[in-house]
Amino acid sequence: MNLKLYSLIALLLFANFAVHAQKQTDVLEALNRANAYWQNNNKAQVRAFWDHAAYHTGNMELFALTQNQTYRKYSEDWAEYNQWMGAKSTDKTKWKYKYGETDEYVLFGDWQICFQTYIDLYHLKPEPYKIARAKEVMQYEMSTPNNDYWWWADGLYMVMPVMTKLYKLTGDKQYSDKLYEYFMYANSIMYDKDEKLYYRDAKYVYPQHKSVNGKKDFWARGDGWVFAGLAKVLKDLPLNDPHRNEYLTKYKNMAKAIVKSQQVEGYWTRSMLDPHHAPGPETSGTAFFTYGLLWGINNGYLKEKTYLPAAQKGWQYLSQTALQANGKLGYVQPIGEKAIPGQVVDANSTANFGVGAFLLAGSEMYRYLSHKN
Repeated sequence: MNLKLYSLIALLLFANFAVHAQKQTDVLEALNRANAYWQNNNKAQVRAFWDHAAYHTGNMELFALTQNQTYRKYSEDWAEYNQWMGAKSTDKTKWKYKYGETDEYVLFGDWQICFQTYIDLYHLKPEPYKIARAKEVMQYEMSTPNNDYWWWADGLYMVMPVMTKLYKLTGDKQYSDKLYEYFMYANSIMYDKDEKLYYRDAKYVYPQHKSVNGKKDFWARGDGWVFAGLAKVLKDLPLNDPHRNEYLTKYKNMAKAIVKSQQVEGYWTRSMLDPHHAPGPETSGTAFFTYGLLWGINNGYLKEKTYLPAAQKGWQYLSQTALQANGKLGYVQPIGEKAIPGQVVDANSTANFGVGAFLLAGSEMYRYLSHKN
């Protein structure tokens, strides 16, 4: 090759690098804008219930990416305020795991998701008290004969990663065994084998429950919880775990199903297979799906050619429509358990868990662009 051809190739490579570098800068700016807005407008000293804890899973992901100590301190202040605990009852005879927001509901997954962040903070500065309650609660739970702890789709995101993080930390194989046992129970009551998606819980299973147009009603945020939870499980579970293929198969089949129902604007509607049930954009489900797809691409489980277009459209919606100029993240469906016809979800609709999901998705998009560079 002559010098001119070499120069042309070098110029094209540099131009490609510059484009990806600018995209990385844009993604990081969007992430920092959203997180700064949330932290500047919301104090860290709030309870350790699921909605706050879900935000912190995203905040810790962004901290891992940026090493911004302000982000770490925000999660640490929250953990210290809650004494590194979820529900605080010490009387095991009163511990419950159906829905409840008081201190006896120690075994309810919405009070256990906080352990994910406590474990992450422990790894930054190992001190046993940070994970003492997490180990106490999960070891007690595993000692019981019950296996129906995860009776709603959200619970799979709340607790599955807690168990894989503790398994990775302790080497105690019981975490793997019980993870599989509880997961298989969840599959038995809310997994649709034909659609390869999850109902929010048993009462939404078709045909006893239908969308307004008579279709199967899969709640986007519910399936987002599961899809993102499976990505986190695969991230921490040993490659030789005897049950790994069960999680991987469910994850890959969900990915195939998820991309089919994406809207042309990049978002997913609240009822995935019936977009007219509750039409319009929704951010939390879209963010969890975008995170799960990008994680799979980045880690070699999903083919880039097949899944990247959906992930890119998802991120474009999240960063250009859902994220406002001031950093507020909009179009987040409020706390609930289903797609509700007529419910208003607009640019002013925001929530902690939605921001957490956005941070997860953006962190994986940044990593994807880093790999391309």
